[in-house]
Amino acid sequence: MKDKNKIVTVISLLTCVIVFFGARFLLKPAHDASSAPSEYVEYDNGIVQEILLDSCTEDPISENSYRGEQMLLVTVLTGQYAAETLQVYNYVGPIYGIPLAKGDACTLAISTYADGTHRATVYEYDRSKPLYIILGLFILATIVIGGMTGMKSLLGLFITVASVFYLLFPALLKGMPVIPSVFFMCVYVAMFSFILLGGVRKKTICAWLGTVAGMGFALLFSELCQYLLRIDGYRLSDVEALLQMRQTGTPIGIKGLLSAGVIISSLGAVMDVAMSLSSALQEIHEANPALSRRRLFISGMNVGRDMVGTMTNTLILAYLGSGLVLTLYLYTLGLDIHQLLSSAYLSTEATSSLAASIGIILSVPLTTLIASMFFAPK
Repeated sequence: MKDKNKIVTVISLLTCVIVFFGARFLLKPAHDASSAPSEYVEYDNGIVQEILLDSCTEDPISENSYRGEQMLLVTVLTGQYAAETLQVYNYVGPIYGIPLAKGDACTLAISTYADGTHRATVYEYDRSKPLYIILGLFILATIVIGGMTGMKSLLGLFITVASVFYLLFPALLKGMPVIPSVFFMCVYVAMFSFILLGGVRKKTICAWLGTVAGMGFALLFSELCQYLLRIDGYRLSDVEALLQMRQTGTPIGIKGLLSAGVIISSLGAVMDVAMSLSSALQEIHEANPALSRRRLFISGMNVGRDMVGTMTNTLILAYLGSGLVLTLYLYTLGLDIHQLLSSAYLSTEATSSLAASIGIILSVPLTTLIASMFFAPK
């Protein structure tokens, strides 16, 4: 029986991988050499060789952050201008740029013009190596503490990130409907992750079905909120760049992005709740196989109620933390309560956090019901 489960698991994982690469191939954009722009900007790595001018000083208003500009001599390390030494400006302010020293790595924005000339400015300090170190420490801690399960979770995380960047984003840029694309991508990610972590077994099937149901209700509640509040993805912050892309011919859907964000943000928490409940109910059933479906459902609800409070609180606090700066700014304006409640920002944030929380809450009875039907005798 165990060998059969292993075979089914391997076949399922291979199917998921084939689906990933097949979809990636279909969504791969076709490159047209004739459409290459005559003027363009590319971002390459460089290293500072010399500081020619430096007017950066500490600004007491911004808590002694640096403000000013530098003229640097930088050697390009990557791209078509590799090994070339350029004279570049580095503009420094409290919210952009930092002063660079000799030997610092940086990322350059190199503009190439129609007449063949090019000019560079410092885009940012090159943070790739420190980020690799941080990522390496995260991977090490996950493997040391989690063992083989930790390695599987890292592989699931890799597939999740790859699915977003290599499947979802290309699909959206090709004009595919936003909400169905995001929903089915999350269904695929949940299925791959559950199979990878637990194989094809009753508890993983229950967890997957509970996750899909929870995300579905989060989506429905999000659509209801948007209808009542008369908002959509166009009221999200930082959406202007996408609107400009749409106006210049990129057929990206914007209205559905609010619900899409709800689905993605609820996925991890709903998966956690569904898998925890499914595993707990399997253990309860194995400890007492004579329990009826009703008793198993009641036991699952007792476990799930303890999870709902902390998971919902965690999700809402995560939204509050991500929008802390703008929330603090709105507070400093001294807005009347009616002004605050009528703002599109508060409505979009409330929709995101509450709809995702609804998905978590409803995944408890849904997963419990599914698992009790799978595990308990009739």
